[in-house]
Amino acid sequence: MTMNQTVISIDPGREKCGIAAVHPEKGVLNKSIIETQNLTSAIEEWLTKYQTRTVIMGNGTSSKEAKGLLEQIITNGQPLKIILVDEYRTTDDGRRRYWQENPPQGLWRLIPVTMQTPPQPVDDYVAIILAERFLRKS
Repeated sequence: MTMNQTVISIDPGREKCGIAAVHPEKGVLNKSIIETQNLTSAIEEWLTKYQTRTVIMGNGTSSKEAKGLLEQIITNGQPLKIILVDEYRTTDDGRRRYWQENPPQGLWRLIPVTMQTPPQPVDDYVAIILAERFLRKS
């Protein structure tokens, strides 16, 4: 993989997955939360859109099943390059990132965000964290 290539990152889950397209220089290009049953089609679409064959995936919940599904994807006659990344504490990091980008409003801003639960899933932010961890080590 070249250092200038976009990676697709996945936080796999049983029912939903966070996905993100992250470029080493441009940052986050796209992020989304999708149903796990739509993972293969979404990743195929993003691989074409972002012209990459590299997928970063968290090694936690449902990673084995997700990896098995993605290994069936062939692009331009070549298999997908799937790299597992340590998911340790990524949910906590994803929550922090969510609150940085969506600070509490009104009276909620008086309560520390560490005592609040984001009003929506943060799987897409977790996917971003996974990609950033990988890119820092590359």
